[in-house]
Amino acid sequence: MSVQYVDSCRLPTRLGEFTMHGFNEIQGDKEHIILTYGDISPNEPLLIRLHSECLTGDSLFSMRCDCGYQLETAMAEIVKAGKGALLYLRQEGRGIGLINKIRAYHLQDNGADTVEANEQLGFAADLRQFDMCKPMLEHFGVSRVRLMTNNPRKVKSLQDVGVDVVEQVSLQVGRNQHNDEYLNTKAEKMGHMFFQGSLNDLG
Repeated sequence: MSVQYVDSCRLPTRLGEFTMHGFNEIQGDKEHIILTYGDISPNEPLLIRLHSECLTGDSLFSMRCDCGYQLETAMAEIVKAGKGALLYLRQEGRGIGLINKIRAYHLQDNGADTVEANEQLGFAADLRQFDMCKPMLEHFGVSRVRLMTNNPRKVKSLQDVGVDVVEQVSLQVGRNQHNDEYLNTKAEKMGHMFFQGSLNDLG
């Protein structure tokens, strides 16, 4: 998947001042951004987060998932590290879109787990793609990263397109009574790692 760089601007936030860089998919209608902080050096592994859009968690403060918590923590960790990047990818609801996400939530209200809900709607558990991340990172000369994630699929997806993931950094935040079963399902059915692990643990 190819993307085209569009433009950049300052993005002052309550966590620190980032620079926001916009990208368009060359084939498709999706727009993605990278938030960078500090001086990005291609000579050392960069702390990054791949964050898929989650309107409910990121903007509406939903407690049904851990997305909003992870977004805020990842940005804070990048500031703490002095440099880093957050790739914000337009892939709502693991790729099924916002309206289908509402339908999936309704099914979850009636007892389905997050994987079962997607499957009952005729979707795979996770439709997201991460191919666009390599050219977005290459725009900054970045080829080696420390990836903040609990999801082994993100690690493998970057490795498969030639990005060197030198470390997986756990990002365990936001567990509460409303998302406890959701997080357990991600661990049990999707292989998410809720511990500080090494790439050797991925198999």
